[in-house]
Amino acid sequence: MNHETMTATILTAKNEKGYTWEQLAESIGMSPVWTASCCYGMNTMLEDQAKTLCKTLALGDEVAQMLQTCPHKQWGNAVPTDPLIYRLYEATMIYGQSVKDIVHEKFGDGIMSAIDYKMFVDRVEDPKGDRVVITLDGKFLPYKRW
Repeated sequence: MNHETMTATILTAKNEKGYTWEQLAESIGMSPVWTASCCYGMNTMLEDQAKTLCKTLALGDEVAQMLQTCPHKQWGNAVPTDPLIYRLYEATMIYGQSVKDIVHEKFGDGIMSAIDYKMFVDRVEDPKGDRVVITLDGKFLPYKRW
């Protein structure tokens, strides 16, 4: 089994059983975004998390083992074509340099960690149309001078 097969197996079971990412995340005590990223092969679960998720979805040990395997975080160089993913890409391309400048003004020279990191996706009701609120919460890591 590889990460692509693992993902397809998990998504099939998730959809057949009618689970949401919220429900699966709750079953292992983690966030929905992180749980989904593991299932897409972009992060690694601990053994107990992988086994619990697989028990919930009635999946075998092979999937649990793959969930614990260090991922090769890779994506193509093409601009994404899925409309929602493209909009996230577009927002980064348009506002990325501005956010970088403001982070440097507030914190100094460094980066936002994607390791010591949390992400939340929320829905906020609005009379003009409900809003998607994405919170990226990463630890600031200053560049070391040597």
